[in-house]
Amino acid sequence: MSISKPRSWLLPFSVGHFANDIAPVSLVVLAPAIALEMDLSTAEVGLLLALQGWGSALGFLPAGLVADATLNRGRLLMITFWWVVIGYWLASLAPGFWLLAFLLAFGGSGDAAWHPLATSILVQQTPSRRAQALGIHAIGGTLSAVVGPLIVGFLLTMIDWRNTLQLITLPAALMGVWFIIQMKHIPLQTSRMQWNRREFGVVIKTWAGSKGRRIVLMMSTYHMAMVALISMIPLYLQQDKGLSSSETGLIYAVMVLVGALAQPYVGKLSDRVGRRKVILSFNGGAAVAAFAAYAVDSTSNLFAVLAMLLLSLALLQGVRAAILAAAVEFAGSREGAALGFAFSLMDGIGAVGALLAGWVAGYAFSNAFLLAGTLALLAMFACLSVAMPSSVPAMENRQNQPT
Repeated sequence: MSISKPRSWLLPFSVGHFANDIAPVSLVVLAPAIALEMDLSTAEVGLLLALQGWGSALGFLPAGLVADATLNRGRLLMITFWWVVIGYWLASLAPGFWLLAFLLAFGGSGDAAWHPLATSILVQQTPSRRAQALGIHAIGGTLSAVVGPLIVGFLLTMIDWRNTLQLITLPAALMGVWFIIQMKHIPLQTSRMQWNRREFGVVIKTWAGSKGRRIVLMMSTYHMAMVALISMIPLYLQQDKGLSSSETGLIYAVMVLVGALAQPYVGKLSDRVGRRKVILSFNGGAAVAAFAAYAVDSTSNLFAVLAMLLLSLALLQGVRAAILAAAVEFAGSREGAALGFAFSLMDGIGAVGALLAGWVAGYAFSNAFLLAGTLALLAMFACLSVAMPSSVPAMENRQNQPT
């Protein structure tokens, strides 16, 4: 009697990731239009993006804990789509800065909840190809950062940012309907975690140890570097270089497309040669490219600046799956909690990158590139201080402990 192969959720989850992420990631292109209507400074735009990031951070960790403890994760995945739709639709009606910021953070937390729920299922299904699976899942999110800015850029030439925000919640609504039908097919939790004081203590001890703190520093500075670039590139193109919203959307979309396509390949590479080599080389390369963009900006050669920014952003996006896989392998069997913590950390502390970038860009936009390069360099040095296994498949049945 033949045994049927378990259904792969890589493609559906990647599409779901796309649908949930398209509204949050499009905010960077909506931000100039919001700033114009509400008369916001670059620092206030940075604060708005940071507050959305912090809202997301609040959703990651609880969802990760729930992912390890809940039998039926399909129902929870379905709920995240409607959470996003409601949050961002209401945000489009907000009359002032603080209510807008709150509703964007609320919608962002729903989008955040999707990530540890979906990725914990994927890493359990493909234990020897964790980074590759995470990279394929990430394509959906990064493609939303390609398609979203393109759509938003062209929509803003015809309608205002409020109607634009409403329209880009449609993919999440459509996937919410589809998941109502499909959620019963999503695999149930095979080994549920019973969260209690002892289990929480183990998690805290793991991340509070010496190695845990160094991995936290690596993840935080890495994501701050990426967010610093993402948050300021659209403003740089429009306010400093005078490009239109459609031109900005097109250029930004091309930039993130390279990183999107690279993620599963970079993840697969790190599955084969080890996380450390890949994380070191990609953060180092991103730092050099960001410093080059800062230096070239003074020559007014926009093409050269864009080439360096594309390279820096692509390297940072490409290595994300390897960093997440390293976090899962360090934490051991608590995949949902590890991913929830990693996502929360990167979007929470990482959001400070938007705040700092907005502040330094107030003096000169190129300062944001210098900041991103410095943060990527710090991530590289933090990685240098962490020992990671050179053979990923060899560790499949091993519980990592902090050192």
